[in-house]
Amino acid sequence: MEQQSLLNDLVTSPRTAVFASFRLGGTDGVSVEAAKWESALTKLGFSCRRVAGEILDAGRSDDVVIPELRMRAAAEPSPALVEAAFEGADLVVIENLLSLPLNLPGARIVSKVLADHPRVVLHHHDLPWQRVEFAHVDELPPLLDGALHVVINELSRRELLDRGIEAHVVRNHFDLAPEPGDRAATRRRLGLGESDILALHPVRAIERKNLPGALALCAALDARLPRNIVHYWLPGPAEDGYEATLESLLDDAERDTRVELVRSPAQPIRDAYAACDLVVFPSTWEGFGNPVIESVAFGRPLAAGDYPALRELTHLGFSFLSSDDPAAVAAVLSGVRDIGPSLERNLELARAHLAIELLPGRIEALMAGAGWSFE
Repeated sequence: MEQQSLLNDLVTSPRTAVFASFRLGGTDGVSVEAAKWESALTKLGFSCRRVAGEILDAGRSDDVVIPELRMRAAAEPSPALVEAAFEGADLVVIENLLSLPLNLPGARIVSKVLADHPRVVLHHHDLPWQRVEFAHVDELPPLLDGALHVVINELSRRELLDRGIEAHVVRNHFDLAPEPGDRAATRRRLGLGESDILALHPVRAIERKNLPGALALCAALDARLPRNIVHYWLPGPAEDGYEATLESLLDDAERDTRVELVRSPAQPIRDAYAACDLVVFPSTWEGFGNPVIESVAFGRPLAAGDYPALRELTHLGFSFLSSDDPAAVAAVLSGVRDIGPSLERNLELARAHLAIELLPGRIEALMAGAGWSFE
């Protein structure tokens, strides 16, 4: 009866939260985290809907798609249409649309429309100066009166503070008891033998994901593990004009190394984690880097690059292999080195700091701290 009462409260709740971004409903990090926040706000009694330049999933009847809000859209969105999209919102959560200058005309109009809205969360996954190509942009994030700025790492909080903006850190949260994938069936589908080593690189192919570093690690592992065939699995597509670079990198790897290349999409992603023996993640920059904690949830060893947000996790006590140390990685894969206790410790830390069950309470505390009442 208690559960049914809660469901009735949610259905009849007058609270409405609107999420807005360039795109939503996809497998990119911003879409994934927006969906987690939406679920958390639903648990807090909100009815949620979405506004975006594009919706990448099957869509919902109350979605508002404004193509001019897409990344690098050619046209400017109608202010009246944007204003109508936010009508009736008790809370607006902006996911990166006012953080990265991927559509400045759209960002300017959204900023103007929300200038007088009493409850706006700017959820920043990246900031302009954190990418060389956007370092000159100084109009984002906007200074909206009373808006809450939320970042996913401590570095971004400090950098915003240096610019006169107070922000709050809410790191990405995760399901730490995910439904297990099918290792045997996935490996059969990929044509892998029992002793083959599958290195999963669960990313979109863009420059900061450091595909050359991932391929170099796989080649080094192949040299150190002559009895095994090493496979490199890149399930994501190329984006941001990286297509030609990707093809060149894969051609070179195919010609110059014995590493086998896998380009099959990973659907569902849990099957990819189940099938792999190692997660490679040598990124040079990440706002957070979800595969890091996903690897913890699925109990897989991770070889990661030394980017700032990862250092924040290691300061919390997490321990990972380095993608620059193939000898140590090979020792783990060959069974010479046992990192089982480290994997268990990582999972304990993730449960304490990043469990998805903690997210609603953290968002609620954030809004209460701002003095926001939704009664």
